[in-house]
Amino acid sequence: MRSAVDFLTRLHDRVFAFFERIGDAWLLGLIARFAFAAVLWIYFLNSARTKVGEGILGFFSISPGAYYQIALPAVEAAGGDVDAVAFLPWGFIVAMGTYSEFILPLLIVIGLFSRLAALGMIGFIAVQTFVDITVHQIGAEAIGGWFDRFPDAVIADQRLLWLVPLTVIILKGPGLLSVDALLSRFKPVKHRA
Repeated sequence: MRSAVDFLTRLHDRVFAFFERIGDAWLLGLIARFAFAAVLWIYFLNSARTKVGEGILGFFSISPGAYYQIALPAVEAAGGDVDAVAFLPWGFIVAMGTYSEFILPLLIVIGLFSRLAALGMIGFIAVQTFVDITVHQIGAEAIGGWFDRFPDAVIADQRLLWLVPLTVIILKGPGLLSVDALLSRFKPVKHRA
């Protein structure tokens, strides 16, 4: 009996070590980027589109709605006049938040500067969460909590799950099927003298 258990244990270890070896270089990053693209890319793209003007040239103008979404206290302090909101720091924060929401997800999906983009998205999600809770004052039911029997809280549960593929990209990279991997093939080799 002991030899059968040893055999099955060794077989298990060999099979899964093989899958780990072949998948480690390219599969984890690809799956993480795919999950991000499938679940969050369109969400962030649509959210970002609400913060810019209409049409192609509208991309280059921040809409008043962006100020209401990101910097509501500053807009209220300016009497509701977005033009009266100071560029530093509020206008700068709104511009960075708006264009980060376009650029960072795109970089993750194509796999360019993926680790930095994923780190930036984690920061973005942290700021988004802070704004949702403190500025927009969403209710406790939307915030939710971990280790409860309800897995559907918009903040605690969903955003934790958003962080998982981003963390995988930071730790493991975007995988071989990425622009980062393609660019790394063209790195100059250092020769020792």
